[in-house]
Amino acid sequence: MTRLTKLLLAVATMITITGCASTSPPKADPWEGFNRGSFAVNEAIDKAVLTPLARGYQAVTPTFVRTGVSNAFGNFGDVGTGLNNMLQGKPDRALSDFGRVLVNSTLGILGLFDVASPMGLEKNNEDFGQTLGRWGVGSGPYLVLPLLGPSTLRDAIGRVPDRYTSYSQQVGHVPTSNSLLGLDIIRTRAELLATGKTLEEASLDKYQFLRDAFLQRRLSQVYDGKVPQALREKLEEDIEPPAAAPARPLPPK
Repeated sequence: MTRLTKLLLAVATMITITGCASTSPPKADPWEGFNRGSFAVNEAIDKAVLTPLARGYQAVTPTFVRTGVSNAFGNFGDVGTGLNNMLQGKPDRALSDFGRVLVNSTLGILGLFDVASPMGLEKNNEDFGQTLGRWGVGSGPYLVLPLLGPSTLRDAIGRVPDRYTSYSQQVGHVPTSNSLLGLDIIRTRAELLATGKTLEEASLDKYQFLRDAFLQRRLSQVYDGKVPQALREKLEEDIEPPAAAPARPLPPK
């Protein structure tokens, strides 16, 4: 049993215990009590550890170095994207994804330079959660994973096969793989520093804002930006908290 699988089982146990913590959660977020607790833990770790590391990374590395690092990780990701596009029945996109890997791994010097995009090989982003959604598997409830962040039940399950196409499997040397994982987390957080500041200033309820934005984005990704209007309206309805029951009139004296 992998560590990720054990984590998902632990999350499922915690959900069972805390799932009723919220008195009137939206339909899309029935585990809001657990999710807000997990979100608070993740926020504390982010402020204490990830944000300072991300700022340090941004301060000591030139822009062209950060761009090269992001390109290299994107090149790793194109492998999984290509496989998922094949599973989704989109062979033209899959060929583009594998073409990107070939071109960027050679002419782009192990992916440090994105040579494929100027050649017309478009960058795609697909994962197994999107593949499941493509074939009709519902997203299930919203779920905030400890340390891993926003997800849904479907996407949490999709993380398991995604792991086998990640760089952690393509790079067999464990210390190198762990170092890459740490670098990936820090550079991703560095790319979101400006967004995080804007979000802190603009959002009254950061948890709700991120939840709604995540669910809307995932729905758009599953349908490649062409979401049926009925599904869009259903999601908007599901992320709204239930309306409060009208107050009962007092009996006449």
